[in-house]
Amino acid sequence: MNEADLRHLQRCVTLAAEALEAGDEPFGSVLVAMDGTVLAEDHNRVASGDRTRHPEFELARWAAANMTPQQRASATVYTSGEHCPMCAAAHGWVGLGRIYYVSSSKQLAAWLTELGVPPPPVVTLPIQAVAPSVVVAGPVPGLADQVRDLHRRFHASS
Repeated sequence: MNEADLRHLQRCVTLAAEALEAGDEPFGSVLVAMDGTVLAEDHNRVASGDRTRHPEFELARWAAANMTPQQRASATVYTSGEHCPMCAAAHGWVGLGRIYYVSSSKQLAAWLTELGVPPPPVVTLPIQAVAPSVVVAGPVPGLADQVRDLHRRFHASS
């Protein structure tokens, strides 16, 4: 990962913190074109009651509506947490390019277990178990500690 990748990943952590401040689970994602242009970004919105309002899923929908297949394939999704199976499937079906994540699903599962949080209703899988051709990179140790703290804060307040 280079400086630009780390800058986009730091933005994902900031978006996750914004989600937390809005009363939502701390996840944030950024969609970046091949030339480095930020195309779209979002944070978790599941507190609305719609548990599918993950930022990665929203960015896949945005990409499908606004980008050509070639543009999608050359784009990168940066995210604070590794995609869940639903988001990994959306990423694969839409044909987006690489995924760089701050913290892995395995890390999140361990953190939630430490905090006594019940497991999610959907099995946690690595991205490549769902979308095997997607190139992934992560986790990022220094930033992952920040994401862990956001999850601790969210579950301490709920």
